[in-house]
Amino acid sequence: MTILRGGARTLKSPDGAPEPSAGQPSSRPLWIMGVPLAIYLVMLLGKGNGYRVLVDFVVVELVGVAAVVVCWTAVRRAGFVRREVTLAAAAVTCNVLGDISFTVSTRFFGGPGSPSVADVFYLAFYGLILSSLFVTARRQLRRVPWSVFLNSAVGSVSVAAFMALLLNPVLVAASAEPFSLETVISLAYPLLDLLLIAAIAGVAALYGRHAGRAWVALIAGLVIVTGADVIYALLDGGYALGTLLDASWAIGLVLVAVWVDRASYPVIGSAREPNGVMAFVVPAIATAAGLGILIYATQVHISALAIGLASITLALAVFPMISRERGLNHLSRTDDLTGLPNRRAMYSDVAARLASDRKQGSALLLLDLDRFKEVNDSLGHDAGDRLLVQVGVRLARELGPLDLLARLGGDEFAILVARNRDGEASALADRLRAALAVPFTLEGISLQTSVSIGIALYPSHGRDLSALMRKADTAMYVAKSSGSGFHVYQSDDDRHSEVRLRTLQELRDALVEGQITLHYQPRIDLDTSEVTTAEARIRWNHPVRGLVQPADFIDLIEDAGLVRALSEILLVQALDQVVVWRNRGLDLGVAIRLPPAALIDAGLPEHLGAMIANRALPPFVLTLEIGEEFLLADQSRARAVLNRLRGQGVRMSIDDFGTGYSSLALLRDLAIDELRLDESFIVAMGHDERSSTLVNSAIALAHSLGLRMVAEGVDNEEAYAALVRFGCDSAQGDLFGEPLPAAEFDAWLAAGPGRRP
Repeated sequence: MTILRGGARTLKSPDGAPEPSAGQPSSRPLWIMGVPLAIYLVMLLGKGNGYRVLVDFVVVELVGVAAVVVCWTAVRRAGFVRREVTLAAAAVTCNVLGDISFTVSTRFFGGPGSPSVADVFYLAFYGLILSSLFVTARRQLRRVPWSVFLNSAVGSVSVAAFMALLLNPVLVAASAEPFSLETVISLAYPLLDLLLIAAIAGVAALYGRHAGRAWVALIAGLVIVTGADVIYALLDGGYALGTLLDASWAIGLVLVAVWVDRASYPVIGSAREPNGVMAFVVPAIATAAGLGILIYATQVHISALAIGLASITLALAVFPMISRERGLNHLSRTDDLTGLPNRRAMYSDVAARLASDRKQGSALLLLDLDRFKEVNDSLGHDAGDRLLVQVGVRLARELGPLDLLARLGGDEFAILVARNRDGEASALADRLRAALAVPFTLEGISLQTSVSIGIALYPSHGRDLSALMRKADTAMYVAKSSGSGFHVYQSDDDRHSEVRLRTLQELRDALVEGQITLHYQPRIDLDTSEVTTAEARIRWNHPVRGLVQPADFIDLIEDAGLVRALSEILLVQALDQVVVWRNRGLDLGVAIRLPPAALIDAGLPEHLGAMIANRALPPFVLTLEIGEEFLLADQSRARAVLNRLRGQGVRMSIDDFGTGYSSLALLRDLAIDELRLDESFIVAMGHDERSSTLVNSAIALAHSLGLRMVAEGVDNEEAYAALVRFGCDSAQGDLFGEPLPAAEFDAWLAAGPGRRP
């Protein structure tokens, strides 16, 4: 773990103790042990049969001494605070002292006897190395889930059972001897080997495939040492000094020392996730091994220890299976992204909750984030996912312990409020909206969102979840369309739901049948009093309702995923109209505002460039108006989109300037051509001196940045005169002309009304 304090880096060991140094592992210890080990192996293979003091005592013990030096150097490097390092170093030292004592006793005193000084050192080795493994395993257990611990336990016991079977002749022979200290010691060795190999298996299961090379060295070293011990025990007194078996102990000891050296360095970085494959492989192998040992026991007499360990293996293997079953059940009822209950859990749990709340009543709240698609489109799905997680956390904070919060999918959440009283659900909806109104931080951007909430009451609005969901969904769309924030279901809402569905279908038909049209409003150059640009305004020419304003259907277009189709229709109409004007000798451009979601289309710049080129138009005849909300949502993405559009020669304009949170940096960095000053400032100029000052300052700011300023909503002579005085470039509004269909706009142009002298 790395902690920054005062500009210096303090390293901590996995158990929280401060590390003495932050150096990188050196290869010097490997040379210190590797060179004498290589010399020993070469001399051992070349000396033939028989004992040679130089090879079988001097050189081999030199290997052991080198391992001891490396280990205690590592302990000193770790500052004597890493207990597993100190214990392992002491274990290696005891093993080397045991080897020296055993060899000296055997060669010069006729044998070590039993018990002997060598036994003390060897038994101490087992105790110390097991203690080191215990300290390491306990630390690792803090980082892994319970299921991994179960796998480790099953693996340990199953390996111990196999070892007991392998050591069966030794265990049976030792247990048959009369009780004495010598018998206890002779029985202790195979049992300790069994315990050591079980510990190795447990640690290996804990670390899984994420074990580093140093851990592989430790495990391999202990397996080699234990294997040599087993062979020694099975030889039943047939062991002789100076054989290849001695090399096994030397190699194993060096590998253990390698781990000690590497473990003395600080651990930087977080713990890795446990290996998911081990959760299935370890219990399966352990179960098969335990069952195989028990079947073998029916044919051959084996020790009670092996049978007992095999039985324990089968018993323990049940727990990981149960744990996995519970985990799979939990996963099937949990939303992967937020960790909240999912739709399945909602439907399975609500029936019992509704039955218990029948007397006091309940309320179902259905929540849908407003314009969440724009977050996904502008910031990417990863940012959208993080927003949903934060939304889930905030919602949970506002709920009581008996309330049920679930994510149904997408940006929809559901809340079942227990024991609802009059007005309690509405008060909760207010709190939830207030909690979500606080800006979120995503990708370094402060993002503000809102939510629409539909409320259905139990049992008055329905007696099962399906009925309540339908009513809450209807109420939610009423809240979304009305902008009220939340709405409690009423019987009249069903008509609204039917209207919405019918309107959606009518919109689809309108796009196909050409009912979506553009009206054009003149934009006047305040220097020349000439019409230079036509502002394109979208209208729905409904066969029954007449002209429908965009505010009444744009949200439905976005909800239905029809933005791309709508944008294509609008651009085709606008560019075709420019061609008509140019063919008549009119040098007019067109300005149009597309839905924000259309600007996210990665293929828009190139597609738009091709549309303009196919009509042989200069690209600057088209001005795209962009709302500040798109620019502020993701400035880096907005910059990329604008740069690509500008690369096609299209002019860019920021619409409704002044109503959002535009900054000087935003105006400086983005590739834009003009600003459109919101009409709220123009309307207020006649009676508010401060508004006049703001308009004047905004115009000066735009000019200082090399941008043109367009004033919206000019409807009186006083505003017009003030804008001319302030140096505004262009203006539009009812004073000059209202939005008109293309044919009427052409007639207006031909007649020349509204042009100023």
